[in-house]
This record gives sequence, structure tokens and C-alpha cells, in this order.
Amino acid sequence: MPATKDITEAVFQETITRAVNEVFNTMLGKKATLVPLAPGNHTASDTVDLEHPHIVGTVGFIGTINGLIYLYMDVGFAQHCAACMLGMSDTEIAEAGDETVNDAIGELTNMTVGTFKNQLADRGFPCKLTIPSILRGSHFRIEPISSATRRIYRFDIGGRPLTADLLMQHGD
Repeated sequence: MPATKDITEAVFQETITRAVNEVFNTMLGKKATLVPLAPGNHTASDTVDLEHPHIVGTVGFIGTINGLIYLYMDVGFAQHCAACMLGMSDTEIAEAGDETVNDAIGELTNMTVGTFKNQLADRGFPCKLTIPSILRGSHFRIEPISSATRRIYRFDIGGRPLTADLLMQHGD
């Protein structure tokens, strides 16, 4: 069985880029473009302005690789995504409230991580998904455990930033 270390940075980048692009193109009709980051170790706060309110969708995966993927987006972009997904206007989504936006972002995250997970399975790393969850707030930071490998990717989606924060470690 292959080990997590056998997956190159290029493979992770290709896999998350394909997942984000497929889901956002299918669900929102928007192209996701990877924004290169300077070399080095990054945290999500390096790429996300957490001074302002954000919604962060997260879904885990468990199997030969265990991990979590966090998708960070500002509240305005999250509301826009929810409105596009549900065929609602900005006014209708505002009237529908936070729970509707949370549900839509949870599903968008679930689809993205599911697409990522399927590509891992195709490479010999089968795993299962956990239930999506949502974080809302500002001025917060996700800290991984020391044994986790972290990879941060930033995307431009119709002029709006999306950050994917991948935390992984070898599983079963």
C-alpha cells in the first residue's frame, strides 16, 4: 500500500485544483484559478484576511489517509455562492438567513472534498468522508497537530478569494 509521503506536492495541487474547479464550475458556473503562493510553510491566515467575518466549511476523510479540508471564504462570497446554488437573489438569501448559507456552504465543501477524496482513491488511497461542519467568525486560527502535513492553496473565483487548507496524516 502506498504511503502518504509517496504523494507529491504536484499531485496534491492538481487534485485540489481539479476538485475546486469542477465543483465551483458545475454548481456556480465559475472558474477557479489557482493563485501561486510564495515558497515556504503557510498558514491559512497568511492567505485569508481574518479581520473580517468568514465562513469556513470543513469535511474530513478517514482511511489510508486521514485529514480535513477547510474552505475559507468571506461572508459576502459565501452568501453569493449560496444564492447561485439555490437560484435565489441576494435579497432572498439575506432573508433566508445564516442557516441557509451554512447549509449551502456545507454542501459545496462536501462536494469539493468528495471530489478530492475520489481522486485520492483512484491513486490507491481509499477513504470515507465525515459530515460537513461550518465555522463562522473572524480573528481565529486553525492549528494542526504536529504529525499532520499541511498544504495551503488559494484560488480566485470570479474575483473572489477562496483558500483551501488541507491537513493530512497517514491513516489505516
